Amino acid sequence: MFTKRNIIIAIAVFGVIFLIQSCTKNSTVYIDNSAEVTTDVSFAKDIIPIFAGKCSASGCHNTGGHIPDLTADKAYNAIINGNYADKATPANSSLYLWLTGKKPTPMPVGGPVNPSNLNQLVLAWVKQGAKNN
Repeated sequence: MFTKRNIIIAIAVFGVIFLIQSCTKNSTVYIDNSAEVTTDVSFAKDIIPIFAGKCSASGCHNTGGHIPDLTADKAYNAIINGNYADKATPANSSLYLWLTGKKPTPMPVGGPVNPSNLNQLVLAWVKQGAKNN
């Protein structure tokens, strides 16, 4: 037999379970306060060093690792062919969203690439047409 007290306790327990289940973290958003890059961005001189220092050297995005392969000789084709750079809406590029933590899982895993204006370099590169220059 259910008493009023048992029903109230059951509702409270289910309510707590519901609240716990609904409190999940899907992404970490890093606020990017760096200035927008307005100079020409070179893939070889500006973007590859970011990947070499943060992505492929760590063993994550290299040959045989996680896609995309961001080693110097394969990065451009991997980004373009994998649709990681959205030239129509650069701020929605998967590459940029991962670097800023707006897309789960933020990359690099230890934290954002910023503070040295690197996220803005990637965004500027995509805005400038994501050229292999």
